[in-house]
This record gives sequence, C-alpha cells and structure tokens, in this order.
Amino acid sequence: MRSSVEIYNIRTGESRVVWQTERLVEAPNFSPDGRYLLLNGDGLLYRLALDGKAEAVQVDTGFATLCNNDHGISPDGSLIAISDKTEHGKSCIYVLPAEDGTPRQVTRNLPSYWHGWSPDGQRFSYCGIRDDVFDIYTISIDGGEETRLTHGEGRNDGPDYSADGQWIYFNSSRTGLMQIWRIHPDGTGLQQITNDNYGNWFAHPSPKNDKVVLISYDPDVFDHPRDLHVRLRLMDMDGGNLTTLFELFGGQGTINVPNWSPDGDEFAYVRYEPA
Repeated sequence: MRSSVEIYNIRTGESRVVWQTERLVEAPNFSPDGRYLLLNGDGLLYRLALDGKAEAVQVDTGFATLCNNDHGISPDGSLIAISDKTEHGKSCIYVLPAEDGTPRQVTRNLPSYWHGWSPDGQRFSYCGIRDDVFDIYTISIDGGEETRLTHGEGRNDGPDYSADGQWIYFNSSRTGLMQIWRIHPDGTGLQQITNDNYGNWFAHPSPKNDKVVLISYDPDVFDHPRDLHVRLRLMDMDGGNLTTLFELFGGQGTINVPNWSPDGDEFAYVRYEPA
C-alpha cells in the first residue's frame, strides 16, 4: 500500500479508510454533493465514489494528461479546475465540465497553480510564479487580467477562500518560517493567523466558516515535500484554539487543495507509506 485515502470526522475525532492503493494518489476534494472524492495520480484525475464501492474512475480531461495536484470542483459541482503543463511545459490553469470535456485555458501568465474557488464560483485563487517570485493571485474563471494580492514578501502559496468570501487564507514565509495568513480578496486587511515553531501550509477554511484545517511540518523542513512525518491541525478562523488532531506520514499530496465535506464535519486526506 502506497496511498491510503482517509476521511477524518472533527466531531467524533475518528478516521476511516476509504481506499488504499499501491499507486501514488494525491489531493482529495469532496464533491459538493458529498458523493465522491476527486484525486490526481500519474498526471490524471480520478473520481472515487463514496458509496461503499470505492472505485477510482478516470476523469476525461482531454489533452491535459500532465495534471499536478492543484485541482478542484466548482461550488455548484458543474466544473473542474485543473493545473496542467501539457500544452505549455509549465503549470497552466484550465476549467472543464465536471462530466468530462475539453479544458479551456484560464491563465495566460505561467506557471500558475490553482488553489481555490470563490464561493460564488466566479473566480479562482492561485499561486503564480513570476520571475521566480511566488505570489497570490485571483482571476475570473473566464480569464482576462489577473489580480495580484501579494508582492514578493517571502514565498506566498496555497490560497483558499473562506466560505463567506470575505477572506483568502494562504501560507507565507515573510516572517521566517512558513505561517498562515489571510487577506481580503480586494488586497486589504492582511493578518497573520499562526505564529509558532512549525512550517504551516495549505490552510482550508470549513464550509461552516468556523474552522480551518492545515498541515504542519517540522521547522527544519523547506518547502512542502512528501514522505515525512507531519501533523494535521485544526484552528478557529482567527487562529485561536490551534490543536494537533493527529500525526501521520505524508506531506505533499496529503491536503494540497480544498478537502472539506459539504457539511463541514469531515475532511479528506491521504496518508502514505514509504516508496
């Protein structure tokens, strides 16, 4: 077993295994109706049914066969955002129908790595690397000009919208170790949310707008590599009551993208065994 896809319930404090495979799979999203998880593996996307059968079925993404683990389902369930480098050799954000179809390019500036849908389904938040500088951007799902929210203050990555659309949570190394920050979508109100001796990444606000889940690395770890001992943690929206839920062998691929169940009681993640 290389990958174990699991779901944790924050009310009961219990995890359950959904699917285990010898393949490397990553980054589970819950569908808005709670019926399946969307995963990536080997450059492709897969739907994993949650009806007890646990069958991973490939999603037809057309020409996009070099997808990374930055993908997500629109709030209404009709579209999928992907990040793929088939056409341009660098990660580019596309959108396509959730029921399979031809990807439509959204971002012109590359590389761009998708990370979140706005609650109204009209904009993306993403990490863009421009001249080797990692910053947070948003853009209409129809494309056009990107809006830059950060300006090279350390490395900025992993942006995800709060359920009320008032905040974009992201991780930044601007004060040293990678920590969680948030900013209004118009670029105002910047706040640091965590400040501890861990490298904190990929903060995902709950659909209930009450909690945020994140992954934390030991302080000597650079970037967000896979196959390390990490911890999944939960906090209030303002960073209060930050608690370690459990430790696991994981990292890259464990919770890179929005991963909450529609009711906000559970989240999906991937646990790994050494390669």
